[in-house]
Amino acid sequence: MSRLLARISSLVSQRASAKSSISLTRTPVLIRPLSTSQGLRSLTRYDETTDWQKKLSPEQYVVTREKGTEVPFSGIYLNHNEVGMYHCVCCSSPVFSSEAKYDSGTGWPSFTEAHGTWERDESHACVTRRPDNSLGSAGTEVLCKICDAHLGHVFDDGPDPSGQRFCINSVALQFKARENNPEDKNE
Repeated sequence: MSRLLARISSLVSQRASAKSSISLTRTPVLIRPLSTSQGLRSLTRYDETTDWQKKLSPEQYVVTREKGTEVPFSGIYLNHNEVGMYHCVCCSSPVFSSEAKYDSGTGWPSFTEAHGTWERDESHACVTRRPDNSLGSAGTEVLCKICDAHLGHVFDDGPDPSGQRFCINSVALQFKARENNPEDKNE
């Protein structure tokens, strides 16, 4: 047994010395940056100078900036049925319409699609998706496309026609009621 160990250690040391001699004779590789432009920013218009802790409440900060989750069945917009638009609490971008809201029974406001979605095309929506494994299984995080705020998650168990369920934290949203058209009052 000791002969076998001695033989293995000599082979390992020979390979190590062979690798070190190879690396000494190797010519250095030039590593090019992906872009030559200086001062590149995020693809989104995220403003790094914004002091989110001053702008947001402590709960809003934890949810939107640290990817937290509010307690189920505690959000102010869970049973909210007013007609209007839900905006990102951080940058006021319109993210969900009240027309897409429904009661999923999960404890968070749920939407069938993001505002600006055409069929399954979200290129004009103010939300983006990112893979997320923090829930213990593969999931999809929903972020504000403008300021990278964490809004919630999307699941593939929603109602037709989209089959999607956007579970969004109430504290990540700010609701703005639809203004009545003056012509509607006259009728």
